Amino acid sequence: MSAIFQPVLNFGTFLWGLLGAFLVGLLGPDLAPYALYAVKTLLLIVCIVAPLMICMAYLTLLERKVIGWMQVRQGPNRVGYGWLQPIADGIKLLMKEVIIPAGANKFLFVLAPVMAMMPALAAWAVIPFGPEMVLANIDAGLLYVMAITSMGVYGVIIAGWASNSKYAFLGALRSAAQIVSYEIAMGFALVGVLMAAQSLNLVEIVQGQSGTYGALNWFFIPLFPFFLIYLIAGVAETNRAPFDVAEGESEIVAGFHVEYSGMTFAVFFLAEYISMILVATLCSIMFLGGWLSPFPASWPLVGFGGFHWLFAKVFFVLILFIWFRATFPRYRYDQIMRLGWKVFIPITIVWILVLGAWMQTPLWVWWK
Repeated sequence: MSAIFQPVLNFGTFLWGLLGAFLVGLLGPDLAPYALYAVKTLLLIVCIVAPLMICMAYLTLLERKVIGWMQVRQGPNRVGYGWLQPIADGIKLLMKEVIIPAGANKFLFVLAPVMAMMPALAAWAVIPFGPEMVLANIDAGLLYVMAITSMGVYGVIIAGWASNSKYAFLGALRSAAQIVSYEIAMGFALVGVLMAAQSLNLVEIVQGQSGTYGALNWFFIPLFPFFLIYLIAGVAETNRAPFDVAEGESEIVAGFHVEYSGMTFAVFFLAEYISMILVATLCSIMFLGGWLSPFPASWPLVGFGGFHWLFAKVFFVLILFIWFRATFPRYRYDQIMRLGWKVFIPITIVWILVLGAWMQTPLWVWWK
């Protein structure tokens, strides 16, 4: 494989050197390294965002096809035999008129989708796709992800308030209360990951799950309650069924984004699906070994890690998201609040104590 891609790598190295020489001639030897670093960062951002947008678009197609298969029907099969359906949907939304209600706060009305999308994209800056494949390998990566993703609730609240609609405002309040409630349980689950890995760095968290026994070294075994709670809380965080009370069509039409249309409406769904992929990726990194192989390292062909393993694990978790939507009925709002506050939070607190005691005994074998 390296021999096949070597000419491409050589050509890329040549172009990069040519760009460096051009910037030195244009800006001088003092400023050229900073300009080259900025260009490199922008290229890396494009290399993350562009595939992410493609994956998000075709995740909508995957969801519709999988739910169609579960319900014994075809799903999309007309536009390019279904494969061009996400592109057709995007073109349709681009051509639709963006209508802003007369009584709405226009600035906040337009700002809300941006506030929903920004945290979902910004969190990817510290997500490692491999040992060296990460945009910003910061020591407090886990803390950064928790901080930046918690800002998504502002987009929901602003959208509901700026629309000047009682339905939208009610949906925003319900959604915000749900997000805040499940963020607490999710945060306690991540405390367990921090304790097991002894690090906030996402690369080191994955490397802490490496070992000679493959999947038996992953954190989902000692942290199984945290794994389940993080997965379910991630479903609630993204307002997915059965936690989609904010978008209960039979109750409050479409929730906080009922007054949105066109691309402003589409951006909320972009944020939702990108957040789904983010939760699935974090779940794979923190509990399922990230890019590590599930087989022992001594096994030929399948024992080495790589991006393909991370992709397979993210795909598996996303299938669970879709399966939940096709299977479970929507919970009542009081059931959702009781599950978050009276079930998940006590379980996480108790398991943190159990984990702390377990780690002080010789029975704890999940050290690197």
